[in-house]
Amino acid sequence: MLDDRLYMSLTAAEVADLVNHGKVTAGEVVDTALAMTAERDGGLRAFTALWADSARALAAEVDAAVARGVLLPLAGVPIAVKASEGAQSVQNQRLIAAGCVPIGATSVPRAGTGWQTYGSTDRGPTLNPLNPAWSPGGSSAGSAAAVAAGLVPIATGSDGAGSVRIPAAWCGVLGFKPTNGLLPARDRAGLNSPGVLTRTPDDAAAYLRAVAPTSPPAPGAGTLKVAWTPTLGYAATDREVAGTAWRALHRIARAGLCSLVERPVELRDPAPAWTALRAGTPDRDMEALIAANAQALHGVFEEADLIATPTTPHPPHGHDGPGARMSVALTWAFNLSGHPALTLPAGRTPNGEPVGLHLIARHHLDHLLLAAAESWHRTAAP
Repeated sequence: MLDDRLYMSLTAAEVADLVNHGKVTAGEVVDTALAMTAERDGGLRAFTALWADSARALAAEVDAAVARGVLLPLAGVPIAVKASEGAQSVQNQRLIAAGCVPIGATSVPRAGTGWQTYGSTDRGPTLNPLNPAWSPGGSSAGSAAAVAAGLVPIATGSDGAGSVRIPAAWCGVLGFKPTNGLLPARDRAGLNSPGVLTRTPDDAAAYLRAVAPTSPPAPGAGTLKVAWTPTLGYAATDREVAGTAWRALHRIARAGLCSLVERPVELRDPAPAWTALRAGTPDRDMEALIAANAQALHGVFEEADLIATPTTPHPPHGHDGPGARMSVALTWAFNLSGHPALTLPAGRTPNGEPVGLHLIARHHLDHLLLAAAESWHRTAAP
C-alpha cells in the first residue's frame, strides 16, 4: 500500500502516470483507498457500501493490461460512485474503460424528503469534511465528502438542479456539469446530467476526455470576457456569499486572467418551468419561460464568454435542513438551458463558510470552461 499522505496528495492524473510506468500497481493504490475509507469513513459517512472484492479484481485487470503494454489514461484511479446511479451507468462504464476502479457507493438523500441537500446512511447523515455541523450539500453528498476528505480523487455524481455543483461548493471542491445531452440524461425530462467532483480542474478535464472523447477541444480564446451577476435577476443571495464570490472573480480579473464586462444577466425565475418539465406537465407558460431565458442567455453570450455567479445563494445549512431557502436558485436555470457549468472554491465568508464561484459557458464549450478553471483555480481561493 501507499503512504496515506502520499496517496492523498496525488491527483488522478498522477496516479495513472505512476501505474502506467510501473512505479506502483493499481492493486496497491486501490488497497490504500479501501483501507483509508474503512478507517476514516466511520466518522464521515460518505459511503453507503464498499466494493472491496470487485475493486481488487478490477485493479488486477488494470495491472494485467499495463503489463501487456496498454497505457490507460486513468489507470488504477480509485473512484467513488453516486449510489443512485451505480457502477453500470454510462459515465462510470466509460471511466472503468479508461482504467478507473470504483471502490464503493456514496450517500444520497432518502427518497421522499422535502429537501435534497444532505446525504443519508444507515449510520446517520453524511458530515461535511470542512465542518461536521454543516450539511455537505446534495444530492451528490457522499461523493463531495469523499473527494474533500481525500478518500478518492474523483467521484461521480448527477446534476438535475445543482446536485453536483452545490455539494462541491459546500465541501470546497470542484463540481462540473457538462452540456446537457453530452452524456445520456438520467431522467426523462433531460434535466439530470451526469457530472463529476474532483479536487483539481485537471482531473475534471481527464474525466471529460474519458467519458466524452469526441467532444470538441477548447478554442484558443485569449483573455475571456466574464459577465457577473449575484442573483441572475431573481435569487435572494446573501450579501456575504455574493461578496466572497465577487472578490474571487475580482482577484482573477486583477491578475489579468479575465476581463469583466458590464452586461446585465436578467433571467426569469426558472422554478415553475423546471417543476413542470420534471413532472411531465408542460404548458405554454413553461415553454414561454424557457424561451425567454434562452433568448436572454443568448444575448449575454454574444458579449461574454462566461457568466459568473455565486454557486448557492446562501452558505451551508445545518443537518436540520435549509428551511425556506432555495439552495438551487442559482444552478437550476442551467439544467433547463443545458449550458455547461462548474463551481470552483472561492474562499469563505467572514463567518468561515465555504463559497463557490459558479461559471457557465456556451453550449458544448465544456473544454473552454475547464481550461478557464485550470487557469483560475489557484487565484480564485485566497
